[in-house]
Amino acid sequence: MINEYEKLLAGLDDVDWASLSHAYQSAEDVPGHIRTLCGNDDEAREQAFKSLFSSIFHQGSRYSASPVAVPFLARIAVAGPAAARENTMWLLTRLAVDWHDEYDVTTGINVTGWRAAAAEVAQEELLPWYEEQMAAATDPDKRTQAQELRDWVAAGNSPDSRWSALQCYDAVRAELPGLLVLLDAADARLRTRIAYLLAWLPEFAATSLPRLLALAAREDDSVTAATALLAAGLVGPASTAGDITPYLDATDPLMRWAAATTLIRLAALDEAPAGPALLGRAVAELAAGARSPFDRVTDYYDGDLHAHIEHTLHSLPPGSDPAVVRETLHG
Repeated sequence: MINEYEKLLAGLDDVDWASLSHAYQSAEDVPGHIRTLCGNDDEAREQAFKSLFSSIFHQGSRYSASPVAVPFLARIAVAGPAAARENTMWLLTRLAVDWHDEYDVTTGINVTGWRAAAAEVAQEELLPWYEEQMAAATDPDKRTQAQELRDWVAAGNSPDSRWSALQCYDAVRAELPGLLVLLDAADARLRTRIAYLLAWLPEFAATSLPRLLALAAREDDSVTAATALLAAGLVGPASTAGDITPYLDATDPLMRWAAATTLIRLAALDEAPAGPALLGRAVAELAAGARSPFDRVTDYYDGDLHAHIEHTLHSLPPGSDPAVVRETLHG
């Protein structure tokens, strides 16, 4: 059934999927769905995507099977069937960060805080606690329940979503060097997808930032270029403003809006706020975007341009003119 794509699935059947879990308990169905992504049946492929989204990424939750699936999905995103690659990138992005994380779009992902919180509920922290509960339990049912939870955690799970989500985040991060080839993909949708994914992985910024700026500079597709520019602003330091400012003079209003959004985010990082003239230009561009929405928008904030503008304006550095913000939001 797979032929030329069989090499992408090397090792898939070597995983003990039945010992892993997803939203519907045993993950033994996962390899079949992944294999279907590389098949020729479009309807079956669509159903496989739906099954994977609802099982290894169920309403934002990740499970022990989720990070194990990531390397196979990354190979498909890079070299799988054309019909599967874009949706596979969406799935990889969702496994790394869910829609709740996206509402940090004006500040970027706080991975340091995430790691600190996840460390408190890591396996090595929870296992001794469950073992203490087992030892202290006098009721056989409670002891059995504690044993089951202890075994579930020992199998690579956690009752805390921050820990399980971080395992997926790190699994996707490990695949980024190979996924970077998509920045040069012939399909603009794939270039957009990798730029969007990179926006949420600031620990990779030393590699991704120059590549994102280069993509924004050469890209003909306005959505892809704007996505890359915003991603550069989310992972870059305050000094990135020097690379972004020229885009305030771009011909394309979407690029001017992306530059303005990015500059406001970067100004909030700096101890010395950006000059009022530059911020004033940025606010003016956001106001223009609010008055005359674009025909095409980026995927940030799920494509909700007005929500993105509102949150960006609320993140303006102290000292910004509140009247200008009110006028932009409600005028």
